[in-house]
Amino acid sequence: MRNGPVVGVVGADTDRAVAAVEAAGGTAVVGAARDVVDDSQALVAVGEPALLAVARATPSVPVLPVAAGRGVRSVPLDAVDEAVAALLANDFDSSPHPVLDVRAGDGTRARALLDVMLVSAEPAQISEYAVESGDHRVSRFRADGVVLATPAGSSGYASAAGGPVLGPGPDAAAVVPVAPFETDTDHWVVPTADLRVSVERDETAVHLLADDRVVGEVGPAEPVRVTPGASLSVAVVDASRSPFSSA
Repeated sequence: MRNGPVVGVVGADTDRAVAAVEAAGGTAVVGAARDVVDDSQALVAVGEPALLAVARATPSVPVLPVAAGRGVRSVPLDAVDEAVAALLANDFDSSPHPVLDVRAGDGTRARALLDVMLVSAEPAQISEYAVESGDHRVSRFRADGVVLATPAGSSGYASAAGGPVLGPGPDAAAVVPVAPFETDTDHWVVPTADLRVSVERDETAVHLLADDRVVGEVGPAEPVRVTPGASLSVAVVDASRSPFSSA
């Protein structure tokens, strides 16, 4: 018989988090995100891959990220005991993070907490891309690819490609060409309410990535639509670090 709140624990190294849940009076259930999310009253995601898997599972309960990198208020692993105790005591603030729903022209569907990318399957192969926001053509450019990053993901690959780092909160995306043919190509911050990106001309196959996964292939003139999905509720405790620093 279970006692205390049920906390799903997801990740590759969960022993310390499980011990923290049990020490705080909860019942830890370890497993893949899709297997534990429905029956849990809270979730602990240890590591960035675990946090991304939790976001894809569309949880309706608070999520405590542990050692999950930049972009979200993550807790260092050595502070997991006090952080989990605060989570189970309801001593936390909720910080919503936008998650993108992605739909390609061929019916491919995906969710992304950090970023969506179209990129040439072969290195250093340039294609032509178009980006549209609502009724506006944002730009058309030639590049190896293009990345659309949420605030949580803007400090990752998009930043490495020269894009801006966004503060947490807004339903906006940083749009950043990857290795553009013209070196003075702009970067943009646009609303995610009706954002579309397409391959206008390709020299090679173009992959569609959502966070860390290849989810499909995009052909010429097949729009990829990006819209706001259900947000991820991140539990912020005293030990949570700034979203602009690693944890």
